[in-house]
Parts: sequence; structure tokens; C-alpha cells
Amino acid sequence: MPRLLPVESCDTEEYNRPETLKNISDRSSKREASLCQDVVVAQIDPKKLKMKQSVNVSITGCLAAPQGFSPCLKWQQQQVSKFSEVRQSVNKHRQHWKSQFLDDNVVMPKMEDEDGWKRFCLGENTGFPPFLSIVSKLNQVTSQILIFNCHCIGRWLYALLACLEKPLLPEAHSLIRQLARRCSAVRANLESKDDDRLSALNLMICIIARYFEQNDLADKV
Repeated sequence: MPRLLPVESCDTEEYNRPETLKNISDRSSKREASLCQDVVVAQIDPKKLKMKQSVNVSITGCLAAPQGFSPCLKWQQQQVSKFSEVRQSVNKHRQHWKSQFLDDNVVMPKMEDEDGWKRFCLGENTGFPPFLSIVSKLNQVTSQILIFNCHCIGRWLYALLACLEKPLLPEAHSLIRQLARRCSAVRANLESKDDDRLSALNLMICIIARYFEQNDLADKV
């Protein structure tokens, strides 16, 4: 049978010599074990168990939108419906596009290459759009990393959210909540309802809150 890894064969005689590392390790382990008690009983003060204990849990919602800046419920429902259709289309065609070869000029960075992904998505002037042939090749961990690093790329964020699998992994759950809160913070500082960023910010908050069921982050209507 061919050897898969370059592992040298074991010399059994070497392990029978009295001063090999194996024998020294065995003697050390036995000596440490002999010093341990067979049964250890924890000493617990019953009075401390009766004391009231407080647990701090951070449940931070989104910042409220300025008057007239948040969308109506009908608009939110329409966006969730459209987003659901996009996700269904992505899931339907994912395997097909995943098997397709990318163009020679499309070189995807390694998963942990943060700067590489920023250049990939943004470029010097314009990066690669989030084509289905690209996002379908991203695993869930890479998608989470991009969500964390691509707050300024609306199309990429929308595409990545469309590729997130439900139920959400804990890391993804935390990241999309951070994203919604960040969007609400930017929205809270907008000076005009005509700002081009408002619709995109409302859309991100809406999708995360309504579609991914983070209801405490939803705009109140």
C-alpha cells in the first residue's frame, strides 16, 4: 500500500530502552497520578448559593430612525417577499453555478485574507460584482467574514445575506445584528430624507430584522 504521508516507521526496540522520552513520560504520568486523590469533593459555601446573583446580558437594539426616515410596514413586507424570492433562486441555481469555472481574471483570495477580499470586492476603483458564480463558491464562514468586513458594499451585503443558510450559526447571528445596528447608527446621523443611502440602510435593517427574525431590531410602525 503506498504511503500517504512521509511518516517514518516506528522502531519498537527504541521504545524498550530505559531512557527514551516515552518511558520518561510514562513514569512522570504515573507519578502525577499517584499524587491525585481518587475522589475530589468541591467545598461549596451553601450561603453563597442562596445569594441573589445578577447576570448582565447585552440586548442592544437599533437606534430609532429620525422622524419620517423609517419605512412603512407595507414597504418592509414587500422587501422581505422580494428577498425571499431571491434566496429561493439562489438555492435553486447554487449547485449549477458552483460547478462553473470562473474567468481567468477572477482570482478569489484565501478565506483569512481580509485585505485581499476588500480589494476583490472594491478594487482600486471598481471591484468584482457579487455574481452568483462567485458567491455560490463561498462557504458560510467566508460569507460571515465578508459581512464583517464589507459594511460599505450594499450589493455584496445583499448577496451575502441571500446566501446565508438558516438556521443561522451563532457567529452569523451576531454579525448580522452588528450590521443592522451599524446601519441604524448611520441612518440616525443622516440630515435629509433625500440622502441616497437611506433606502439601502432601511433595506439592510428590514431584511435582518424581518426575514432573519431579529424582531427587536425592526423599525416600529
